[in-house]
Amino acid sequence: MPGRLYFARQAAALLRFAKSTSNPELAAALVERAAAYKSQVDERASEAPDPSPHPPDVEAME
Repeated sequence: MPGRLYFARQAAALLRFAKSTSNPELAAALVERAAAYKSQVDERASEAPDPSPHPPDVEAME
């Protein structure tokens, strides 16, 4: 499942494309899609962190 960073990068890319186009309909569609990705970022941020235990740090024995 894609994480917050993925959605944030996608939203940023869509906003850059929206700024570069001269087609207002395309720009509006890109901004709308970017807003959807932004909501995914916000949704992922509000999720609780993974409660599973992490293995202990083990130093290599020489």
